[in-house]
Amino acid sequence: MRTGRGLSLFLAAALAAGLGAPDADAKELYFVDAHSQIDHFVEQDEIIPLLDKAGVRHVFLSTRGKLKPRDITALAAKYPDRITASVRSKGRHFINDTPKWYRFMKKQFSMPGFGAVSEVIMWHAQKGNKAPEVVVPPDDKRVRTVLTGAMAKGWPFIIHIEFAASRSPKSFMKKMEAMLEENPNHPFALIHMGQLDAPEARRLLEKHPNFHFLISHSNPVVIRLSNQPWTDLFDGGETLAPEWKALFIEYPDRFILNFDNVFEEHWGTYFLKQAALWRKALLDLPADVASKVAHENAERLWKLPTVR
Repeated sequence: MRTGRGLSLFLAAALAAGLGAPDADAKELYFVDAHSQIDHFVEQDEIIPLLDKAGVRHVFLSTRGKLKPRDITALAAKYPDRITASVRSKGRHFINDTPKWYRFMKKQFSMPGFGAVSEVIMWHAQKGNKAPEVVVPPDDKRVRTVLTGAMAKGWPFIIHIEFAASRSPKSFMKKMEAMLEENPNHPFALIHMGQLDAPEARRLLEKHPNFHFLISHSNPVVIRLSNQPWTDLFDGGETLAPEWKALFIEYPDRFILNFDNVFEEHWGTYFLKQAALWRKALLDLPADVASKVAHENAERLWKLPTVR
């Protein structure tokens, strides 16, 4: 990927995490990245080689920036066994709730070439000058519009609520759970672990059989470079913390690997360090649990063909 825009300092910090390449006996465990993104700065011809280095067999990709829906569907058509195009909902028209946004969503859901829908932002704290604060309640018309489209296609619905950063966590939790209960036969996934702790995660898993977690950002590589209150699933080293390991084993069908790469600085060493860390952490779990988290849960929920 291109360099610049503070990338050298960013990657230097990532390298300081000190995580090596996957061990030889770990190579059979492949990954499916259930949610990542690219913008117009990401070099598209470098994506597949990078996925190969990370051990990622398949990735779900949506767009940011100046990329159009046809750009991501064309990329997925070029690599149908490696990339699934995801419908995008975020953007300024989503934030401003404009008529143009509803037309944009209708267009994407009617287009051939998409096989998923990306995260729907409900609470997003501002992050630098690239990602503004967004507050859209789970019962908002915009959320319901995307949910209707996802349900019609049979695609899992990805919720983005940063509960630890939210100023209305109780209200958003109540409304999120109402959405889960209203649609008990449809799969939902909360990205970035929702910034929740283990007891609250357990409560949701026990109460809602259709609820899942996407585990992006919940590892030391990301946390060391961020001032956001991400959930840390790790024990300070390269294994899961005991309370989280217990949940992964008890609910192996409910945790889904993803990385949520977005900008060009994410598509490089930063990504490879996380992949190496997750490989080591998952191999500390029973083999069947590791396989479910690494790829089987995504393959099942998004109906991908398994690769043996």
